[in-house]
Amino acid sequence: VQLVESGGGMVQSGGSLRLSCAGSGFSFRDYDMSWVRQAPGKGPEWVSSINTFGSTHYADSVKGRFTISSDNAKNTLYLQMNNLKPDDTARYHCARAGDPTLAITLRGSWGQGTQVTVSS
Repeated sequence: VQLVESGGGMVQSGGSLRLSCAGSGFSFRDYDMSWVRQAPGKGPEWVSSINTFGSTHYADSVKGRFTISSDNAKNTLYLQMNNLKPDDTARYHCARAGDPTLAITLRGSWGQGTQVTVSS
């Protein structure tokens, strides 16, 4: 099982980015998936999840700004991030779990992550 995140970068406050997470060794059709993030000096934070039926959930801090989606045919998870804020600066990882606590507990199986930096 491998997860590879991409799409991060440096943007100004108010900007947008689209993150991708390509999975291999398993089918997205069979698993709920999440995005988590970790800022320097802080603990990991669950951001969003999508279950196998397509239902989505978001942390209050990103609700209305971020959109999670998945393309099962491509085995890829996405996170569209709009109206980015400096507090969104973190390394973003995808996790093969939908439950927020489990997604963080499984940090040993995260991919390498992709860095998002938002300047004010």
